[in-house]
Amino acid sequence: MTPAERLSRATVAERALRLADEEGVDAITIRRLAKELGVTPMALYWHFKNKDELLLGIVDHVLTDVRADRSAGDPWQKQLRAIVETVVGVMRAHPSLPDLLHSTDKTQTPSFTRATNDTLALLADAGFDVEEAYWIAMYLLTGSMGLVASQPDCPANVPAEQAEEWRRQKRIQMECLPADRFPMMIEFAKTYRRAPDVERYYVFGIDLLMSAVETMAAQRS
Repeated sequence: MTPAERLSRATVAERALRLADEEGVDAITIRRLAKELGVTPMALYWHFKNKDELLLGIVDHVLTDVRADRSAGDPWQKQLRAIVETVVGVMRAHPSLPDLLHSTDKTQTPSFTRATNDTLALLADAGFDVEEAYWIAMYLLTGSMGLVASQPDCPANVPAEQAEEWRRQKRIQMECLPADRFPMMIEFAKTYRRAPDVERYYVFGIDLLMSAVETMAAQRS
């Protein structure tokens, strides 16, 4: 069996996703991807007619596991939190995903549509009408993007061995602010004396997103 015959949509999408994570979405081209997979560009056209279709295929592939378990019998709050946690986890693992979501019509992908439908069903259980439920679903999606984009500590391009020095310089920079104008920023600078607890940050952030939805739902009932 030739390399072209061994290819599947999932294989192509996975390799394209890795390329996007490493070099950005703009690095994805049919020709570049074919070279990486050791096939001719024509072999990829059997699966994706053009780059736009390929990007949609990547989004569909990466969101495969974002779903509600409607058979579990768990309350809507627990199932909705599980969806948000999965979305955040996927974005942490694949930093290119927010750009992919912005650069494609994600509503054309089965996995995004299914995940959205699951979310709307859970929010209907919470007492929201379908329009409100959609607003909330988009709020949770963009909130998840913001949570990952704002992860504390060093930028991704700072090597691990330079992280401590990066934090030291950041702390000094903030401690040099005028104390009479920015006392809280100077207080916050102390947090740079140690590496942040990233897992606690994500638990806190998801709690923050969920608490808004749960509070509004409680007011409805």
